[in-house]
Amino acid sequence: MTTLVSIRNLHKTYQRGPENVDVLRGIDLDIDRGDFVALMGPSGSGKTTLLNLIGGLDSPTSGSIEIAGQHIEKMGSGQLAHWRSNNVGFVFQFYNLMPTLNAQKNVELPLLLTRLSAAQRRQNAAVALELVGLKDRGKHRPNELSGGQQQRVAIARAIVSDPTLLICDEPTGDLDRASAEEILGLLQELNRTHGKTIVMVTHDPKAAEYATHTLHLDKGNLVEQSAHV
Repeated sequence: MTTLVSIRNLHKTYQRGPENVDVLRGIDLDIDRGDFVALMGPSGSGKTTLLNLIGGLDSPTSGSIEIAGQHIEKMGSGQLAHWRSNNVGFVFQFYNLMPTLNAQKNVELPLLLTRLSAAQRRQNAAVALELVGLKDRGKHRPNELSGGQQQRVAIARAIVSDPTLLICDEPTGDLDRASAEEILGLLQELNRTHGKTIVMVTHDPKAAEYATHTLHLDKGNLVEQSAHV
């Protein structure tokens, strides 16, 4: 295994009124290429903050984040935006689909930032939809799809650019158990069969069982790491 994400002495402090709040307190972490990591911990433990830092949505107060040989903590906002578009796919709890666009067009959205032709964008989106099991739902708008199907569209959108890293923030938090297990099975397949490196925040121990590793955070500290057999 080769290391994809290398984090050293990572701190994140927010100012709330007159006080400084330390959300992350010196995190050291390595994630190998091909890992499926579940981030767990109580509310306020720093899970989403760590996820946002790994995904380049936020910058640390201090420390380093090296991903595929690039130190993203040294990038400005414009560089980070360009880096994210080329390297990271995001899956959120509430899908974040455009309601006026059908599934095909929603999946194509990240490709609008590329130099691909319209025909290439359609082809890539169709392949991504087929990969998540929605080959015949491309013309459907979000309100014509179930919650689980909408999240599949969101996953297709996240992988359509073939990102290095897939970032998932509570991807099953708004789904019933059956739909949640389908989505987790899909993420596991993307990891095992297609080699996607995935970092997922979850409160659900059953969801974490689909990952290859679980990391537990508490009060901004990494308190436990476990590998799944």
